[in-house]
Amino acid sequence: HAVGIGDLFALGEGMRHVINVQGDEPLIDPKLVTRLAEAMKADRKISMITAAHPFAEGEEVANPNCVKVVLDRHSDALYFSRSVIPNTARVSGTAQRAKAQHYRRHLGIYGYTTRFLLEFVKWKPGALEQAEQLEQLRALENGAKIRVLLTKAGSIGVDTPADARTAEKILAA
Repeated sequence: HAVGIGDLFALGEGMRHVINVQGDEPLIDPKLVTRLAEAMKADRKISMITAAHPFAEGEEVANPNCVKVVLDRHSDALYFSRSVIPNTARVSGTAQRAKAQHYRRHLGIYGYTTRFLLEFVKWKPGALEQAEQLEQLRALENGAKIRVLLTKAGSIGVDTPADARTAEKILAA
């Protein structure tokens, strides 16, 4: 059920969680929506949650349309970037290939507690959000934690006309 931010203000505490699937993720797995909701219900300390998956073999890690995320040991986001993070340029050979598994591609889906979302929309975009053009950095810049659920695979993000053609072919199949 789609809701606008005005609806959230009207609902107030009547709705405890909101799941937002970004418009450029039309093929997101509905089971992932359920996983995010269940994780938030199980752990009341989570006020914001998202998802990521390892980059697929041969997937272009350097593509700025593919947002990367690095995590702490508790699966909370440390940073999101359009650049390649972590930077393994100084690591060579086998060690470099082993490190490649640590690249995580962020998926355009978020879960919020209603209370957190109502605060989040009041915050002004900070320097990091403006530099990367990634709104989730606003939460990190304000000291919030973002839990990241890891999935085995992701869906195609639609950021270019070529991506749209690929998504159309998948939907038509």
